[in-house]
Amino acid sequence: QVQLVESGGGLVQPGGSLRLSCAASGSIFSINAMGWYRQAPGKQRELVAVITTGGSTNYADSVKGRFTISRDIAKKTVYLQMNSLKPEDTAVYYCNADLVSGSSWFTRIRDDYWGQGTQVTVSS
Repeated sequence: QVQLVESGGGLVQPGGSLRLSCAASGSIFSINAMGWYRQAPGKQRELVAVITTGGSTNYADSVKGRFTISRDIAKKTVYLQMNSLKPEDTAVYYCNADLVSGSSWFTRIRDDYWGQGTQVTVSS
C-alpha cells in the first residue's frame, strides 16, 4: 500500500513564495521519479517539474527560473520551492511518483501514484 501526501499549499500574494512537500509512504521498494503536476480551473493537468532517480530535473517552461524541485531520498520526500509566484500559478498541485511497490519480489509492481492535491492560490 502506497500513499503520497502533499502539504504546503495555501494563499500567497503575487511575488511570494511557497514550498510544497510530498511524502511517500508504504511498501516502497524503489522510486524511479517523483514530480509535481498542477491543474487550474478549466485547464488540463500539466507537468510542473520532475526529478529522476539520478537527480536530473525537468521543468515546464512557465516555471523555469522560479521553481526548484528537490528530494530527500531517506525521507522519500519531494519538494517544490516556488518563488516569484504569479496569479497564473494558481492551481491544485498534485504529487506524482513512478515507483516500485511491494515488500517482496512476488508482490512488486511498478506504477504511477498520485497524491490528493494541495491548493495553491496566488492572489492579492
